[in-house]
Amino acid sequence: MATSLLLQSAPLHVYLHTFFIEVALRSEVLTVSSLALLYAIRMLGLFMVLPVLFIYGEDYMGATATLLGLALGIYGLTQALFQIPMGLMSDFWGRKPVIVVGLIIFAVGSLIAASAENIYALIVGRAMQGAGAIASTLMALVADLTSDKNRTKAMVAIGASIGLSFTVALITGPLLASAVGMSGIFVLSSVFAVIGIGILVFAVPTPRRAERSHRDSGAIPALIAKTMRHPELARLNIGIFVLHAVLIALFTSVPGLLITQLGIEKISHWMIYLPVLLLSFGTALPLMIFAERKMRVKETFVVAILLIFITCIGFAGQPFGALLLLLLFLFFVAFNLLEAMLPSLVSKIAPAGSKGTAMGLYSTWQFSGAFVGGSLGGLVLGAYGISGLFALCAAFSCAWFLLAVSMQRPKNLTSLCFAVNQYAAELNLVAREGIEDAVYVREDTMLYLKVDRKTLDLKGLEQLLEPYFVAANTQSKDVF
Repeated sequence: MATSLLLQSAPLHVYLHTFFIEVALRSEVLTVSSLALLYAIRMLGLFMVLPVLFIYGEDYMGATATLLGLALGIYGLTQALFQIPMGLMSDFWGRKPVIVVGLIIFAVGSLIAASAENIYALIVGRAMQGAGAIASTLMALVADLTSDKNRTKAMVAIGASIGLSFTVALITGPLLASAVGMSGIFVLSSVFAVIGIGILVFAVPTPRRAERSHRDSGAIPALIAKTMRHPELARLNIGIFVLHAVLIALFTSVPGLLITQLGIEKISHWMIYLPVLLLSFGTALPLMIFAERKMRVKETFVVAILLIFITCIGFAGQPFGALLLLLLFLFFVAFNLLEAMLPSLVSKIAPAGSKGTAMGLYSTWQFSGAFVGGSLGGLVLGAYGISGLFALCAAFSCAWFLLAVSMQRPKNLTSLCFAVNQYAAELNLVAREGIEDAVYVREDTMLYLKVDRKTLDLKGLEQLLEPYFVAANTQSKDVF
């Protein structure tokens, strides 16, 4: 009925234009959903080990706390080393081939870990899992297959899939380890990689070779050094490093505390993680909304870091009973807050045209933190016990708190980009209300802006730039 009315009230070319836009949007939804699922099952294969390695890993020949910590965190080192290079290689070889190679490496690493009988083979397998570093390439593929206006939503969907995979991993890890052992978890991880290849091949379209780079979704080599020197971004990079170092260090000891202090059997640990994670997320979400709406982002951010410090001090005392559960709950409230706020702050603070590079460096620091948390955490745990481990975590958190207190209050900015043939400097866009920064990249025929959407006259800006827009037939690659 609606279609017939449209045909009666509009010319045929208008109807066809509307139809193809709807098809394109549906295609983007399917594409993003497929990529989010691919990303989630790969991260699930990495995360399922976290809650069980230190309570099942002692069965490996030669296992010590130090070596188990290295096995837990070494994926972060190889992930940090290879993710940006693999993303850059995908610019030349294509996104899909690089992702397939990464998933194959991950599957091989998983099988090596599954067959491991000694701790050293396990470490090699975990290192290979991380070496299949496809995160940046996946983000570039998302950028290739989504329109500019939907790209941010697509990135949010990918981020949500990672959070979901972490929650599922903490629940399924203990159940699977009890049923099929550590080797079974790693075999399942390799199966996930094969499924991921199937999703990539059969459910994800092959993008046309990009004619211009996506500076807001991928790293640009020429911008890396400049971005690294940005003081406010450096604070955030150190923050995600500390956050993930403390998180991985937590899993070197807390699973043991659940056994010794609460008397909970290994198979039943999911019964603790599930309500703690759900309640902590339910608590963190309204706090995030409050922080954004009331412009209290910095205050909420700093308080969450302080809460990480307090919980680390609490864990150092090897608590038992309700206190242990309360500390776990408070830790994950703070963790969920910070895990959501940090990338948002990076996006707001990164200069125009540098968001992709900033996020690439941010991820490198994140994975590096996981490596340090596992390797250094295992070393300190073996030498000084749980008290020494969480004293170190508290020291890291305290240093981060002092660094964050002096951070500048972030402006509520978002990124926009326009495909333009040329950009006239005399337009002086930064003088317009709502525009904080503007960069035109001639070789990409792209104009990148940092704007405050609350004060920006977007329609007026589009009218101003309309004479410079790239012809419609060259923009078709932005809508798949």
